[in-house]
Amino acid sequence: MFFGSLTLSSSLAEWLIALLHVLLAGIVTVNVLLKKSDVRGALGWIGAAWMSPILGSLLYYIFGINRVTRRSLRLPRLDGQQRSEPGPAFLPEEEQNIQLLSSIGEKVTSCPLVAGNAIKIFEGGDAAYPVMLDGINKAQRCVALTSYIFRNDAAGEAFLQALASAVGRGVEVRVLLDSVGIGYVFPLIFYRLRKAGVIAARFLHVWLPWRMPFLNMRNHRKLLVIDGATAFLGGMNIGAENSRRLASDKYIDDIHFQIQGPAARLAMDAFARDWTFTTGEVLDGECWWPHINSIGTTLARGVRSGPDADIYKIETILGTALTLAQRRVRIVTPYFLPDQRLQFAISQACLRGIEVEIVIPQHCDYTFLDWAMRAHLRFFKPLSVNVYETPAPFDHAKLVTMDGAWSLIGSSNWDTRSLRLNFEFDLECYDANFTAKLDEIIDGKIKRARKIGIEELDTAAVPTKLRDAAARLLTPYL
Repeated sequence: MFFGSLTLSSSLAEWLIALLHVLLAGIVTVNVLLKKSDVRGALGWIGAAWMSPILGSLLYYIFGINRVTRRSLRLPRLDGQQRSEPGPAFLPEEEQNIQLLSSIGEKVTSCPLVAGNAIKIFEGGDAAYPVMLDGINKAQRCVALTSYIFRNDAAGEAFLQALASAVGRGVEVRVLLDSVGIGYVFPLIFYRLRKAGVIAARFLHVWLPWRMPFLNMRNHRKLLVIDGATAFLGGMNIGAENSRRLASDKYIDDIHFQIQGPAARLAMDAFARDWTFTTGEVLDGECWWPHINSIGTTLARGVRSGPDADIYKIETILGTALTLAQRRVRIVTPYFLPDQRLQFAISQACLRGIEVEIVIPQHCDYTFLDWAMRAHLRFFKPLSVNVYETPAPFDHAKLVTMDGAWSLIGSSNWDTRSLRLNFEFDLECYDANFTAKLDEIIDGKIKRARKIGIEELDTAAVPTKLRDAAARLLTPYL
């Protein structure tokens, strides 16, 4: 009797597990069919849900669902009250491809070009940090800062003291930090900021287990806006590793930019949206949105990207630039793992005879990314793409230039995480003189770099190729 009852209970449990598997796999299938545009990705998730009982459905719940599609709908006041003031969008008539790129960029972003901007370039934290700190120390009305990483070290201490001093002077200060980037469990710098009186918040910080998938969506933006009129942006986090003076042997080479002119409001707009989404507070005071006079000659457009209504924007603009290029495209990125859409655009540019130059670090900050990138590069073997690897220190710069007339600067990398999962902010720049300065920097990087023969990647040992290829399979989440 006992064994019969045990067998019956076991059979019932198996039946219930099978029923649960079918139910979950069915739910995943319906969700994928209705919401996934990529056919191969959709087939992969459906296959995982059915072939891997319960676990496949759980993985889809954690990694496959876009949970912030309504993010932009929660900020109606920003759309109506805090739009950037457009300036005259004049581009040389002979540069028809640049005009077309600008037209497409406006359609993609719903943002016109903004005229009258001046952009300064800072190479390394020793150049950028003093100017940023000086801006905070001289702020009269408000400071907005967002950073993916904010270290509790000598560099972070300098910013903490400057922000606390600004609060003491009566300046409105808001600091938004990514919860993963600053250390999820016990971010000491975050607690120190709040103790010093700084109003600070953590982006998508949750403890509820069913909301933990949000951790995969990170705010990778690095923005500092002073009095609503001067902005800093780029790829540089706040940490001693960005300073040769403060770092030991782990110095990170990077580039940051100061934006003066009406385009500074574009950075403020991106910050304000993130701040409202995180805290519910709408930054609609006059101090955040002053009138800004023209100060330079650069035409600029802000490009927000993230796993919400802004998804694919940067990727679309990059693909358009590759498609419209007539002479040369230059890419500087610490992580080169483009998806098939951008791979195709690069391939088409090469086949049209466009000179494509890609500059990557010889060694990344994560070894498995080196493996994945080298596996990725093997697919460019039939093309005349020029790939250069820069020696140490690790180059974290993010630059794109096209035909000496257009450039893209900001926080985004050439990988799926940056273009699909992270929240990023880039700036399109239409200015031949500014682009020439960036090309000069890229020339210096190439001069120090070693050109990679794509064919040499095929000479690696089979175990090495397998290791690299396996790492490449993780590209959607690297």
